[in-house]
Amino acid sequence: MISIVLKQNLAATPIRIRDTLLEHNKLNRFFNANFLLINQQNDGEIVGGKGAIRQVSMMGVKFNELIVSADNTHISYQIMGNKPVADHRGNIEFCENNTSAQPMTEITYKIRCKSPWWLPRYVLSSLIKKDISQALKKLAIHLEGSNV
Repeated sequence: MISIVLKQNLAATPIRIRDTLLEHNKLNRFFNANFLLINQQNDGEIVGGKGAIRQVSMMGVKFNELIVSADNTHISYQIMGNKPVADHRGNIEFCENNTSAQPMTEITYKIRCKSPWWLPRYVLSSLIKKDISQALKKLAIHLEGSNV
């Protein structure tokens, strides 16, 4: 099992970060993939939240992700099925920092999954870390740029 935890401080409120990350069709601004919302959130849930299904296209592979839950403190999602990786679960947690005049939030991005038999775990782990790190940096730049 691969387990990854990455952290980033962002100049925004947790709700603003959550809403940005639930704009499924615009996630390619941050991640090296294309996203297409194929099922809306469940009735009564926040826009893009619990029940939403997005199709992810990356490196010639398409798969679906289900938003398991989403609120002001986190987003949880999972890949539906076992491809491209098995038992994939992502949790993005938001912790607001009220010590400065500007809104700041620490985001903790956690991923767990199983690597396919033909791909060494350290290679997959390195690829995922690189992609998520770049996405968090792009997200930080996007949020700072839209604060002006």
